[in-house]
Amino acid sequence: MTNAAREHRWKVEVGADETTAVFQPASTPLAGALFVCAHGAGGHLADHGMVQVGEALGNIGLGIVRFNFLYREEGSRRPDPMPRLQACLSAVVERARREIRPPILLLGGRSMGGRAASMLAAEGYPCDGLLLLAYPLHPSGKPEKLRSAHLERIAVPVLCFNGTRDSLCRQDLMEGAVGRLSPAWTMHWLEGADHGFHVTKSSGRSDAEVVSEIAEASRDWLGRWLRGRKVGGG
Repeated sequence: MTNAAREHRWKVEVGADETTAVFQPASTPLAGALFVCAHGAGGHLADHGMVQVGEALGNIGLGIVRFNFLYREEGSRRPDPMPRLQACLSAVVERARREIRPPILLLGGRSMGGRAASMLAAEGYPCDGLLLLAYPLHPSGKPEKLRSAHLERIAVPVLCFNGTRDSLCRQDLMEGAVGRLSPAWTMHWLEGADHGFHVTKSSGRSDAEVVSEIAEASRDWLGRWLRGRKVGGG
């Protein structure tokens, strides 16, 4: 059975509005972990990047929930204000808690979606960890406008992926920010990848290999974290 054949579609109420979410169970679950993955500003729940990463992470044992932010569900390309993005993400997470009751809940997603998840976590929203894909440290061409002030308030483990050619995350600035964060923040640089995790032909590798690297690093990170919980009795 394909991953698509196992998908469950939900309609999720967000206040007076409603959006669509898709739950993709893992074929071989890894400790029952569930990843609620939010799309980027120009994306949606079924865009190529979301589906590709979802498939790769599903193959390492993560259950995946993808969803549309309200503006995309309504057919707009203009992102909602951050409070509305966070309200939508929170509503989807609460539906996932009721439907699936995951023993391990990870939040995150692509670019803007990951940023929304990080801001919820910084406010103390309950989750077990964050998985951030192409965190947008600053707007393109505006490295002075850093989006890092709230990161120091995140108390859960974080795995963050950015490409070394990401125009929204200058590597030296991100390394400087990470140096002030908790040791629970793990930074993984994808050599030669841009904000969309694309690499050039001259790099000697493919976009698919970048996605495989993300999946393998995520499996290693989660495995270390799970072993640490057992040793610590948490």
